[in-house]
Amino acid sequence: MLLPRKLLPWRRPTHAQSLARCLLRSTSPYDTDDDPPFTRIPKRDPPRPPSPPPKPKAVAGKIRPDEPASSDLPFDFRYSYSETDPSWKPIGFREPTRFSPFGPGRLDRPWDGVAAAVKGDGGDAREGFVGARSKEDVLGEPLSEAEVAELVERYRHSDCSRQINLGKGGVTHNMLEDIHNHWKRAEAVRIKCLGVPTIDMDNICFHLEDKTGGKIIYRNINILILYRGRNYDPKQRPVIPLMLWKPLAPIYPRLVQNVAGGLTFEETKELRNRGLNSTPLMKLTRNGVYVNAVDRVREAFKTVEVVRLDCSHVGTSDCKKIGVKLRVRAIPVHSDSTACPVLSEIAGWLLG
Repeated sequence: MLLPRKLLPWRRPTHAQSLARCLLRSTSPYDTDDDPPFTRIPKRDPPRPPSPPPKPKAVAGKIRPDEPASSDLPFDFRYSYSETDPSWKPIGFREPTRFSPFGPGRLDRPWDGVAAAVKGDGGDAREGFVGARSKEDVLGEPLSEAEVAELVERYRHSDCSRQINLGKGGVTHNMLEDIHNHWKRAEAVRIKCLGVPTIDMDNICFHLEDKTGGKIIYRNINILILYRGRNYDPKQRPVIPLMLWKPLAPIYPRLVQNVAGGLTFEETKELRNRGLNSTPLMKLTRNGVYVNAVDRVREAFKTVEVVRLDCSHVGTSDCKKIGVKLRVRAIPVHSDSTACPVLSEIAGWLLG
């Protein structure tokens, strides 16, 4: 049975009815999709926190500190303590002496091109003192054999984290600061020595104990263990201003003379040729360990008059330093590092 068209529930609205609905929807303040009592409240962004006040602009760092650093250490500050001799007087400088390696206005000691001299004449009166305490007070009672054995076993191995490498510069000024930094957290520090300074290990040990106030409790070839002392206090350690750059070495008189002292020109030339044509006593390598070089040269001088050392793998500057140390330690020795520029060898002469 068919129902009349006007009674069908699914009949489509006419064009006029659709237009009326659109007009009503556009003028209604409510959304037609929601019931007015349950109208959705539009979501608002959370309030932003107040912006912080602008930070002041960073002020550029000062080139000069307010007050120059001062230190109570009773010795002249040098770049290297073990490889320089205060009795050597330079004949010239490669840079103006007004340029201090400590920086402009950072140290209250004057720089003379070689060292920063301590003020006043109180070095002898304060000899043996480290800062405000004496060396004996810092070291305290001597260590027992068991305590020494324990420290040596802890720090003598190659994988020790408390190690400082000592190279051709020897005991340098900034190395003192490194040693005290290790002593903050460790009772001792391991020092591995290589290069020219190993010719005179006694000199290295002396300057390490004299400049730091510690004590060497172990020495094996080129390995040292430096103990800080029983009463060492990191808060009372001396002030050590750092060198900001390595100063250029001054100009010293010529090391190798054309005529050796006490000999004529012909005798010097004949000995030099004999040394260059002789068999090398030993071969030195770059950054090697030269602990037994002095003893071997002394033994050789008992039987021969001239000794030759093969330094073909050693730099010219290191050759000169080796010659100076051999001349001082292995009986008066004359060295020549430029006689054979191809091999860069050293020949030593026993002088009367």
